[in-house]
Amino acid sequence: MGEATGMDRYTAPAESVRTRRREGPVGLSDCVREFVRQPSPPYLLGAVLLVLALRIAQGNWSWRDAVIALGLVAATPFVEWAIHVYLLHSPPMQLRGRRVEMLTAREHRAHHEAPGVLSGVLLPVYGVVVFLAMIALVNWLLSFPIALLLGGPRLAYATTGVLVSYAILAAYEWTHFLIHAPYKPRRRYFKAIWRNHRLHHFKNERYWFGVTSTIGDRVIGTLPDQRSVPRSATARSLHAEP
Repeated sequence: MGEATGMDRYTAPAESVRTRRREGPVGLSDCVREFVRQPSPPYLLGAVLLVLALRIAQGNWSWRDAVIALGLVAATPFVEWAIHVYLLHSPPMQLRGRRVEMLTAREHRAHHEAPGVLSGVLLPVYGVVVFLAMIALVNWLLSFPIALLLGGPRLAYATTGVLVSYAILAAYEWTHFLIHAPYKPRRRYFKAIWRNHRLHHFKNERYWFGVTSTIGDRVIGTLPDQRSVPRSATARSLHAEP
């Protein structure tokens, strides 16, 4: 695993990101422009802006908004870990003698097979739409017990939950995109998640599930010293034989 940008198969080639300069490394602003050019980010970012406008129109801002936001941010590493393990790495099942694989797992396997292909890094448009609907539903259901606990206008704070959750999903998509983009990490934090995600791809797919942070892996115990972990034969093919 080399750290030279674009020199390993887990990083997209430099030409996959359009730049405004004729030469030189791909910059962060180049990656931002390339990110928003992808099919799904406009839908995701548009949803964030739409819900933000709705929340502003509802008013009734209070300390409850901060509590809800902090609670969602605190839960994010564990939700991210669970989704990665149980949805994206869900093994195929046998149903009436036929091998059945979840769509999320099949598409994630394609990403593991070709991690340097930027078009396969982000959720497809239909995936974003499904996730946005699921997030809205979950926040609406959670708003009932939260209203009993915190009080205040339930729908306004449900909207806060949706807004923060959409922003978290956008942050996840951007982080995952940047990790695979031909952008060399400079900050210590980004270097850590950049390195761990590559270990997940090339060393062993059973560890290093965090994308935006290492907290979930640290707490759950899937952040081992990479020297103690054997190389998996199915890191690229996942549940299929290599």
